[in-house]
Amino acid sequence: MSEFSENARNATKAMRSLFPATPLQRNDHLSKKFDANIWLKREDLSPVRSYKIRGAFNAMSKVLKASPDQSLFVCASAGNHAQGVAYVCRHFGVKGVIFMPVTTPQQKIQKTKVFGGDAIEIRLVGDYFDETLAASQEYCKQAGGHFLAPFDDADVIEGQASVAVEMLEELGGAPDVLVVPVGGGGLSAGLLSYFRTEAPDVSLTYVEPEGGRSLREALEFSEPTTLPEVDNFVDGAAVARIGSLTFEALKGISPDDVLAAPEDRICTTILEMLNVEGVVLEPAGALSIDILPDIAEQIRGKTVVCVTSGGNFDFERLPEVKERAQRYLGLKKYFILRMPQRPGALKEFLHLLGPDDDISRFEYLKKSARNFGSVLIGIETKNADDFPGLFARLEEAGFAYRDITADQILAEFLI
Repeated sequence: MSEFSENARNATKAMRSLFPATPLQRNDHLSKKFDANIWLKREDLSPVRSYKIRGAFNAMSKVLKASPDQSLFVCASAGNHAQGVAYVCRHFGVKGVIFMPVTTPQQKIQKTKVFGGDAIEIRLVGDYFDETLAASQEYCKQAGGHFLAPFDDADVIEGQASVAVEMLEELGGAPDVLVVPVGGGGLSAGLLSYFRTEAPDVSLTYVEPEGGRSLREALEFSEPTTLPEVDNFVDGAAVARIGSLTFEALKGISPDDVLAAPEDRICTTILEMLNVEGVVLEPAGALSIDILPDIAEQIRGKTVVCVTSGGNFDFERLPEVKERAQRYLGLKKYFILRMPQRPGALKEFLHLLGPDDDISRFEYLKKSARNFGSVLIGIETKNADDFPGLFARLEEAGFAYRDITADQILAEFLI
């Protein structure tokens, strides 16, 4: 057993004073769907509904053991790391100062307060996370606190490895395939480091959001690289730059093992798990399940463990998730229609709709043209194959239109 593995096991034992092992559950729905033996490691069922409590606990434990008088811990986070740190600060009876961007939703602020109670103080600083991070580090330096990094910390990585320790114990052996989400790399680095010595035959598949492929980018350039742009929809894994320490653990893997999950498809997975299984997952927590269709051939007949990394889903986002899922499945489209400015034109258009076509948006964009007006129209249907027929009828009737569903710039401004 390596020193890392031994430390991970010791950390896992110590965590039992804080929370029980998260369950490893076989999922019959997914197993049948993909003809495999699929298990979910339910990190969404931890006390803070994510695995982040593990790294925070291990890092804080080690600091307090080495420096018992250390009473102040500082972090910057608008999500799961903040909640994990808050929970652990209350457990150890130390003060935590948590910096969050001013734009952080009240739901996340309130949950962090609930987990930390009187042990924590929340400071809202900066419109963007970089400003928040800089302010937190400056405060930590002046106040003599210990800064708790979300992923790029050896003790945090070691703490996240406790997921692997529990997984092998609960499964009674090693799976054939482990699917793990990747953001800053703390979880994936911990799992890989543990499996290297304890279960080297396990095949690991890493999943990043399509709009935040920092690990794949680092592997291609052989060093951490800052992405010029990141889609923040998968907020728990949308990281512009993989951690330096985490990359040291991950740099030997093949770029082919790092897959990308499209943000809109992730929405379909969130809804499927919610509606079919009653499992609430945040976008990052759904990554490992969302990628299963892409590896269906490789996992058929095998034992697969997917790490569902978090369940802190804000239900105010549900309309957006449903919207993106419908667009991905081709069940909803937006287009700009050139509507003739004459009596009966609208009625003529309505008669072109199919029996299952439902108008979800109708807005005049320009009424000043003498002969024509531009109309933004959203159409929902029950079958994606209905749209080609609708568009054919529009063209035959002489209606000019432009499908803007996949036009990100226009959709951002108009939809």
